Amino acid sequence: MSSQQQPAPQEKQPPQYFKGVVKLVLSGDSVIIRGQPKGGPPPERQLNLSGINAPRLGRRAGGSAEETKDEPFAWDAREYLRKKLVGKEVVFTIEYKVPSSGREYGFLYLGKDASSGENVIEALVSEGLVTVRQEGIRGSTELARLAELESAAKAAGKGKWASSGLQEHVRDIKWVVENPRQLVDKFKGKPVQAVVEHVRDGSTIRAFLLPDFYHITLMVSGIRCPGFKLDSEGKPDPAATEPLAEEAKFFSETRLLQRDVQIVLESVNNNNFVGSVIHPNGNIAELLLRDGFARCVDWSIALVTGGAEKLRAAEKAAKEKKMRIWKDYVSSAPQLSAKEKQFNGKVVEIVNADAIMVKLHDGTVRKIFLASIRPPRLEEKAEEKGEKKKGFRPLYDIPWLYEAREFLRKKLIDKRVDVTVDYVQPASANYPEKTCCTVLIGGVNVAEALVSKGFATVIRYRQDDDQRSSRYDELLAAEMKASKTSKGVHDKKEAPTHRVADLSGDLAKSKQFLPFLQRAGRSEAVVEFVASGSRLRLYIPRETCLITFLLAGINCPRGTRPNLNGAPGVQDGEPFGDAALQFTKEHCLQREVEIEVESMDKGGNFIGWLWLDNHNYSLKLVEEGLASVHFTAERSVHYRAMQIAEENAKAKKLRIWANYVEKEVKAVPEEDAGAERKTNYQAVVITEVTPELRFYAQKVDQGQALEQLMNQLRQELNTNPPLAGAYVPKKGDICAAKFSDGEWYRARVEKVAGNQVHLLYIDYGNREVSTAVKCVSIPAAYAGPAAFAHEYSLACVALPSDPEDIQEAVTAFGEDTNGRQLLLNVEYKGGNGDCATLLTNETDAAQRKDIARELIADGLLCVETRREKRLAKLVNDYIAAQDSAKKRHLNIWRYGDITEDDANEFGVGKRKI
Repeated sequence: MSSQQQPAPQEKQPPQYFKGVVKLVLSGDSVIIRGQPKGGPPPERQLNLSGINAPRLGRRAGGSAEETKDEPFAWDAREYLRKKLVGKEVVFTIEYKVPSSGREYGFLYLGKDASSGENVIEALVSEGLVTVRQEGIRGSTELARLAELESAAKAAGKGKWASSGLQEHVRDIKWVVENPRQLVDKFKGKPVQAVVEHVRDGSTIRAFLLPDFYHITLMVSGIRCPGFKLDSEGKPDPAATEPLAEEAKFFSETRLLQRDVQIVLESVNNNNFVGSVIHPNGNIAELLLRDGFARCVDWSIALVTGGAEKLRAAEKAAKEKKMRIWKDYVSSAPQLSAKEKQFNGKVVEIVNADAIMVKLHDGTVRKIFLASIRPPRLEEKAEEKGEKKKGFRPLYDIPWLYEAREFLRKKLIDKRVDVTVDYVQPASANYPEKTCCTVLIGGVNVAEALVSKGFATVIRYRQDDDQRSSRYDELLAAEMKASKTSKGVHDKKEAPTHRVADLSGDLAKSKQFLPFLQRAGRSEAVVEFVASGSRLRLYIPRETCLITFLLAGINCPRGTRPNLNGAPGVQDGEPFGDAALQFTKEHCLQREVEIEVESMDKGGNFIGWLWLDNHNYSLKLVEEGLASVHFTAERSVHYRAMQIAEENAKAKKLRIWANYVEKEVKAVPEEDAGAERKTNYQAVVITEVTPELRFYAQKVDQGQALEQLMNQLRQELNTNPPLAGAYVPKKGDICAAKFSDGEWYRARVEKVAGNQVHLLYIDYGNREVSTAVKCVSIPAAYAGPAAFAHEYSLACVALPSDPEDIQEAVTAFGEDTNGRQLLLNVEYKGGNGDCATLLTNETDAAQRKDIARELIADGLLCVETRREKRLAKLVNDYIAAQDSAKKRHLNIWRYGDITEDDANEFGVGKRKI
């Protein structure tokens, strides 16, 4: 502290004046004054004001001492001085010092000069906040002045001299908070006015919450300053003080001690409150971090009101400037260029719940890990006990791992993402180097979304470890919310179980499942693994089984593969085998597909058709020149389309057809002119006609069986009515549905959109959009029989191109077939199923009419020319009918021949049924 000598009369020893800054007001008549800091915390001095007595402040119980209450106006006197003096420059004199206690008494002036400064003692007496003592005053002049001011205060009834209401100026202090958590919940994160009473260290304070006078100990959330270790008596041990602890404490004292602040209570830790202290200049935590007096701590930073971004930014700035506690700081973050640090690409595979494969613009694929998170894993106790059963499959047997993988798969597969590399974890032991990143999709942090669902946990680090996610605090906050709501891995009561039957290579099990998969028709599946261009491993959720699936109808070149029995080296693949594998992997891996199982090979592998985005994938491989058509495709409805696709691939010399040379066709004698088509007419009734002129027909001889089945089904459902809403329709399901006539019918679910269910009534061929509540699970006995309505197209005909002409043809066909018993003969299999001819069912065969020929003769349909010799007579008959319609300019021929060459300029043509 500096001293200032004032001029004084020679006959009297002049008083010595000292300067300082008021650090703390102990009571209405006592203050702590500090000097100016020079290279560290400055010296301090307690001054008791001469000639006055202030009311005593209450004290908390401690040791053998009991709790005491405030004397009236004790707090008012203390507050008057606090608001007037704390942090202000003052001038003071020492009048005398008590030898036994060392207490110093003197006068105090607010300002830089005693002659012009405000006399603090006189101000207190004038406000009626203290009592004037008759002894201990320097000279009679000062005593007389104080006595005069006290008399005036008494006359005016100021302060403690008021005639009533004294008890209203006594605090009701809550020295102990019995239920800290309840108090936190009471304030609901709102700022509370407070006065800081003590600074224990840079990040720990004691304060009164106003106006209820809760006395609390508060740890500032998100940070920790160097502290003081306590000795055996519970007092700070100077020998064990951390470096910069005194400086950090002084920094907080000069800004907080006995200042009006706002406190936000955020949590509780060991009966101490955790929260933010809002200084008029901002959050004290941010100020401490910015000046290098504190470091961020992970356990409480997620609690910080307003988020942790500013705190992390302040700490980062201090690190870069190497301020105070960071003077020896060296960054451990990877040194990457901007291009290496940030990139984007398309997700092609979810490797695990924390690892993905991303395809970049240049075609390379990178494996990256989600930074700072850990996927679900077996509990340590289970691992110690060796609770890994035979055939342990982590994806299905570790609780929540499948849900985590599925969350990422549905959110990311085939989507573009933005990637920021946070750190590179070096290789160690048996683990390779890991590139750990923050991945964003549509601005959403994927790791944060995963943690918020409880599908992952956040890794904890040492405080000096920078190898962490750039959004680490957001991850901590998400984990805290998930833990509070017991989501995912935080739910210790209900862990999901997945009992999955692995049929791969198990012939006996595969045989058991084959009938179910065949009857199911189209089933949904997920591609788990791609072994080659046409060999996939699928998971079927409906049957909860894993199968090996071979694409039907194609020959796909075999790719490179490891030698058998673990022998070193690989077996060379066929040309374009690896290309086919990569193509299927890129388009199918971890996608949702639909499959239709037809058969099974002797190894227990299922053979069938696969649809990706409603496109036949066997056909797609043929179109891309990565597969050829296998002879087994001839018996399928897809054969014609696959033939055309193969011819096109050959013509373009795509991939496997790059060196293809068309063989010279030798002249072959024409078939015997007498060759005739085979006919096996069956009596049918038409139940439904589609806008594309496809139709559904029921066989007449099955009518009684259908009627009996419907009666039994309705009787079963009426006798044992199903619980409404208990059944959840899924695409491909066979169910019972209530039609608009109020009766139950068998139906297949073709699509589910919200509460709307698109149904095909399999015994009649008609479709309807219904609701889920009108659908129920069908009893097993009624799901087995095959559908009674079969779908057909008219053979050897094509639709006109004009929509109005098509509608007219469909209407005419409906009128010709409605309510009539007809004769149907299947002529061949087309791209969309069986193609048939329909005849009227007169007793005299000579009077029977061909429905398609009649429509052609009326100028409503065109003839599709077929090459099969057995159909030549039928086609020629149709052409003759078409020529007649042309001559008479009927319907589609009313403006001339629409098949002539010049008509193509105007978009006229014909369309196959």
